[in-house]
Amino acid sequence: MGEAEVGVALRDAMWVVFKLGGPPLVCALIIGLAMSFIQAVTQINEATLAFVPKALVICGVLALTGPFMLSTLMNYTQNLFDQIIEVGGK
Repeated sequence: MGEAEVGVALRDAMWVVFKLGGPPLVCALIIGLAMSFIQAVTQINEATLAFVPKALVICGVLALTGPFMLSTLMNYTQNLFDQIIEVGGK
């Protein structure tokens, strides 16, 4: 396995990380900013006021994107194992 193949494998791994972690993190960021704005406007400083909506939204996003995440991870793992078998067979 040469340097090019290792680079492709690392690029694919980073792409999978972004695809799996991106949607929940972006939604948590948006909800966190919205809740911070609401807390600043109403001058309510309660930690659970920011945590509960973020937790609910992240659970919802994971429920909606779960099948996509599972298929992405399964495809990546299958391709990675195929590459490992190919290297071992040479």
